[in-house]
Amino acid sequence: MNPNILHKTKIWLSSPHMGGNERRYVQEAFDTNWVAPLGPNVDGFENDLKSFLQEDCHVAVLSSGTAALHLGLILLGVKAGDEVLCQSFTFSASANPIKYLGANPIFIDSEKNTWNISPKLLEEAIRERLSKGRKPKAIVAVHLYGMPYMVDEIKEISLRYDIPILEDSAEALGSMYQGEKCGTFGDIAILSFNGNKIITTSGGGALLTKDEYLRDQAVFLATQARDSAPHYQHSVVGHNYRMSNVLAGIGRGQMEVIEDRIEARRNNYHFYKEHLQSLNNIEFLDEPDGFFSNRWLSCILAPSFEIREAIRLSLEDENIDSRPLWKPMHLQPVFARCQSFVNGVSEDLFERGLCLPSGSNLEPQDLERIVKNVKRIVQ
Repeated sequence: MNPNILHKTKIWLSSPHMGGNERRYVQEAFDTNWVAPLGPNVDGFENDLKSFLQEDCHVAVLSSGTAALHLGLILLGVKAGDEVLCQSFTFSASANPIKYLGANPIFIDSEKNTWNISPKLLEEAIRERLSKGRKPKAIVAVHLYGMPYMVDEIKEISLRYDIPILEDSAEALGSMYQGEKCGTFGDIAILSFNGNKIITTSGGGALLTKDEYLRDQAVFLATQARDSAPHYQHSVVGHNYRMSNVLAGIGRGQMEVIEDRIEARRNNYHFYKEHLQSLNNIEFLDEPDGFFSNRWLSCILAPSFEIREAIRLSLEDENIDSRPLWKPMHLQPVFARCQSFVNGVSEDLFERGLCLPSGSNLEPQDLERIVKNVKRIVQ
């Protein structure tokens, strides 16, 4: 490690970025004593998200994106012993809730145009499972790093085989496909407001659906599934998954600046591409026609694992945060016994890919410092 690292300002991969009015909403929660998992900020945050999505969409804000995925699977009828088709190239939270329910994930590799779930392999997996008399219960498709998956192709497969989509938009708030916002394509969709996301409530998430009944059921299950009775009565197992009114206040302030945050992150990507694309064999993920990415994280592909690691370690030595792309789920020890349909795409992306600092609060001198260090290694 560079002995001078402590004297160099830390550049984080993706840190929270407050907009200014978060304190006002939080203070209002304290002033009115709404320090609970319900209240005006919860209702307001849900309405803010609904207005932003501009669809006939019903929103339930929850304690995390993982909680939303868990409830989404329950609402789609997933039970112990069922099979769920899940994108392999993703964060483990996309797959963990499948195991919470005692179901079995079947992992599907990526295609090269968006790095997301491959329609070809998805259909191959469905046909193989149907030939064994096993119909998968759901499809978990992810908009990775803010890049929409191949929406039309995945939806067509979903409809043809009558298998619902749980749309993981944890990284994709503000991203669009053919002018429509991510989070509106699946039978159920989820968002994450973790501290590193494009907007944050420190911890939190949301479940989205066009079916108002499903939204109400999500809220019911998220508040311990309490029956309508003067006493505490429960007919099904519930969960403590509702968002706090205090944290929802942070979300309300964040929604006021979301367009600025998207613009800033996209500008980061364009800066990196402008200054690094001329380097030998450094690759970027471009937007296909009709796709709009919020560029939650800006990613590069090095020509080899060795060069990727040289870049990462050099940045680390300069107190600059970076991270390899997600390790595919089918390579994770915890899922070693799960069936997978692979083509080598996600393994190659993991070997060569690196996420560069992408926060909306990066200063021009931060970006210049990052680019300078990448250039020094590659050249």
